[in-house]
Amino acid sequence: MAQRVVVLGGGFAGLWSAASAARARQLFGVAHDELDITLVSSGPYHVIRVRCYETDLGPVRVPLDDVLAPIGVGRIDAKVVAIDPHGRSVSIEAPDGAERQLHYDRLVFALGSALLTPAVTGADVALDVDTYGGAARLERHLAALAAAPAPTAATRMAVVIGAGLVGIELACELPQRLRGTLGGAGPVRVLLLDHGDVGAGMGAAAQPVIVEALRSLGVETRSHARVGAIDAGGVTLEGGERIGAATVVLATGMRASPLTQTFDVPCDALGRLPVDAFLQVEGARGVYAAGDAAAARADEAGHPTVMSCQHARPMGRLAGHNAACDLLGRNEDRVAFAAPDYVTILDLGPWGALYTSGWNRETIVAQGADAKTVKRTINGSRIYPPRGGDAPAILAAASPVIQGRPAARN
Repeated sequence: MAQRVVVLGGGFAGLWSAASAARARQLFGVAHDELDITLVSSGPYHVIRVRCYETDLGPVRVPLDDVLAPIGVGRIDAKVVAIDPHGRSVSIEAPDGAERQLHYDRLVFALGSALLTPAVTGADVALDVDTYGGAARLERHLAALAAAPAPTAATRMAVVIGAGLVGIELACELPQRLRGTLGGAGPVRVLLLDHGDVGAGMGAAAQPVIVEALRSLGVETRSHARVGAIDAGGVTLEGGERIGAATVVLATGMRASPLTQTFDVPCDALGRLPVDAFLQVEGARGVYAAGDAAAARADEAGHPTVMSCQHARPMGRLAGHNAACDLLGRNEDRVAFAAPDYVTILDLGPWGALYTSGWNRETIVAQGADAKTVKRTINGSRIYPPRGGDAPAILAAASPVIQGRPAARN
């Protein structure tokens, strides 16, 4: 009977975990019928989630089977509903509602994260770009505004709640997007709200650049603002101030999949599983974790990994490789995770972008058009799997290594 590695999740960490396990299988000369690798995902696509704020959603989805089938990885379209780490099984629910158990010998938990919806009245009516479905809903919403008669001031107003990376990137896109959707019959307004100082989360060096970009794009900002309620007509702040807006979008941070609680181990404040240097979950034998659901040490100073594809992709490549090595009795071939070179490249819409380095983003590497070129390269090609079903290229890309930082134009 074949041994089985099961990977949960089809995001950056899950896709690359499965591919890396397949690479290890080939590297060690193990037949497919001796080591089964199966990925469970609730949908047929690998979503380039970091692009969901963009106007054009066409390139955002990559068919998982285009990547997995050529390298001999099976895929099950199902939702994970429960995990039994003691019995080494996963309960999954198919799209038709049928449930079944899936046995594993080694498990890679890569179910990622989801938007943290604030405990605010009416939050469920707000939009988001956390998923492809959310981004498509925003697209439909804006199209419906354009089709409505006689746009009002509220129709031409958008409020983005949360000035983290996603909130800033979306706010920078929206003025141009609203103008393109609603036409030139009046001014559009975009307001970016945050409970702290807008842009401060990017660090002292980056904040003035962000503030200038927002100002030049006509994005209004409100720091130290707390939302008390949301409805179809806008938001009400805690102090009672009413802001009329037909478009309200949440960008209020992320939390790891609640299924991390299955393993009865102490998770961090973001709900992430503790993992060792080889990305094995501490206290859960036979279970590895990667991506947004795992908290790993990125360097010797102890900086934790961040919820970003910058870490999810290499964590996946190592978790899948290490899980396969563990199962095949080749622990000496496992690779320890380390990602000491941290960079951030923030899209600032038509203004350009901002490229920083350092855990506090203390060094500005590039900004404006030069940084935008780097951002387009990342979003358009660097973070994509090889295309065209080229199995050798896919397996080569799954090698358990950390990519160097993207080059900046001078």
